[in-house]
This record gives sequence, structure tokens and C-alpha cells, in this order.
Amino acid sequence: MAYGIIALVMTMYLRIRDLREDADLTQKQIAELLNTNQSNYSKTERGLKALSLEEAVKLAQFYETSVDYLLGLTDQREPYPKSRRK
Repeated sequence: MAYGIIALVMTMYLRIRDLREDADLTQKQIAELLNTNQSNYSKTERGLKALSLEEAVKLAQFYETSVDYLLGLTDQREPYPKSRRK
């Protein structure tokens, strides 16, 4: 079980870096989106600082994907349909 969690966490850090690089963005640009500094965001990408739920949601919305994709729970990059709830 622990191995599964570790694999998911490593997948998440790889995915957030890959999404940023695919979009030709710098760590500084994403750090600004998350209201942090480049150093803290760099630590997040390297797995030295945890990604908060709020940050995960912001990244998923920014990259137009789902938090499940970021976390490695699915390989489906497309976001889920928007909720009709308000």
C-alpha cells in the first residue's frame, strides 16, 4: 500500500513539472499563479514541499485538467464536465 502512495506522489510531481514545461512556462510564472515564490514552487516540483489542495485545484484549472490527473489517479488528461451545482 505504501508503495502505491509513493508512486502516486512521484507521478504528481512529474506531471506538474511536465505540464509546466509543455506550456513553456517558468517556475516563476507558476509560482506567481500560486501566490508563492519560485524557490517554494521549485521545492514543490521536486517533492520537498507538499502541494496543498488549493494549489492542486488552481493548477488543474489553469492547465485545464483534473486534480485526479495531477495526482496520477487517472491518465485521462481532459477535465471532467463542469458541475451544475452552484
